[in-house]
Amino acid sequence: MGERFERVVVIGYGKAAGNILKYIEKQRTIYGYNLEFIEHEMHALGITKQICEETGISYACMPDKRELAAYLCAVTEKTLIVSASNNFLFPVQCVEKQNITIINFHNALLPEYPGRNAPSWVIYMGEQETGITWHYVTAGIDEGNIIIQKRCGIGPEDKAYELTQRLMDLACEGFEESFAAVLEERVETKSQGEISGRRMYRSYEVPGEGFFTLDQEPEAVYRLLRSVDYGKNDIFPHLQTVVDGERVEVIRYRKIVPEKKKDEANVVYLPLGEKHFLKIKYRIL
Repeated sequence: MGERFERVVVIGYGKAAGNILKYIEKQRTIYGYNLEFIEHEMHALGITKQICEETGISYACMPDKRELAAYLCAVTEKTLIVSASNNFLFPVQCVEKQNITIINFHNALLPEYPGRNAPSWVIYMGEQETGITWHYVTAGIDEGNIIIQKRCGIGPEDKAYELTQRLMDLACEGFEESFAAVLEERVETKSQGEISGRRMYRSYEVPGEGFFTLDQEPEAVYRLLRSVDYGKNDIFPHLQTVVDGERVEVIRYRKIVPEKKKDEANVVYLPLGEKHFLKIKYRIL
């Protein structure tokens, strides 16, 4: 191990970032680094600021990309940056600084499903397994060597928000298992192999282009609906279809047993297997 890390900077949001921040704070007594948290994306129900206030962790809010980039590029100490549920793209001049090491959590098994909203895409594509990856950050998006990966199954009823929560829990487990090795610079990394030409998923892309038809396989429609379902978080716009010649958007859906089927306005039912229906409630545009 070379010179020790003097500073650890955590950037992220949500439950996973909060749990990781608390773990890093506890390890300070062992490694003696200075710890700070930067909130780049604000969330109404965020817990990270409160954690910082309760534990005395230095806190900063930097929603401006240029301000954050300039701040990180000005770092002179040997620093570990932990990107946990963070969508900020680190500039090349920051990534290539000799005194800065950056690790990032990705919610898929790289090199598959790089980019944004991976839980949605694995559900939409009908995958039966996914997982998380902690990797070193390089100039290319989600291209760095793998530190650790952890796997989980995808159930036939899983919605995007449910799978996301499981992946967040796995991210915390993987981080705690590998943090010491990262700090002590003894990680046995794994290359992602050939990554040129791979499909990159962008934030503006919606599974199925946000549209389905009622003559599609009901199982495929159900998979699409589950893939964009983030509960109360509006990650994607409402899916659209056509009913009786009119363009509509889906406002609710549910898998039901036949006994629950009844005549309702602005509702269609699709047979889902032999024992269920897919109930879709819509609003005419």
